[in-house]
Amino acid sequence: MIPGGGQPNMQQLLQQAQKMQQDLAAAQEELARTEVDGQAGGGLVKATVTGSGELRALVIDPKAVDPEDTETLADLVVAAVQAANENAQALQQEKPGPLAQGLGGGGGIPGLPF
Repeated sequence: MIPGGGQPNMQQLLQQAQKMQQDLAAAQEELARTEVDGQAGGGLVKATVTGSGELRALVIDPKAVDPEDTETLADLVVAAVQAANENAQALQQEKPGPLAQGLGGGGGIPGLPF
C-alpha cells in the first residue's frame, strides 16, 4: 500500500510532465528563432529561413544574374529556399527529440494529452 493513497507520486508525475511540456514549448520557440541556410548553384544563391520555415534573407551573387535567362535565376532561388527549408526540417527533427523521448519513448504518458 502506498502512503497517502499514491497522491504524492501522481502529483510529482504531473509536475514532471508539465515541466517536460514547458521544456518542449521552449525548444519549439528557440527553433522558430533559429536561422538556417540553404544554397543553390554552388553558392550563387543563398537563402536563410527560420527553423519554422519563414524566409528571412535571400542573397544572389551578381554572377547568377543574366537578363537573358531569368528562368535559371528563378530556379536557383526556389532551390535555395527549398534547401534551407529542408535544413530547417532536419533541425526540427533533431531539436525536440531528447525532450520528446523523455515522455516515454514517443508514446507519451497514458491519460495525458501529449
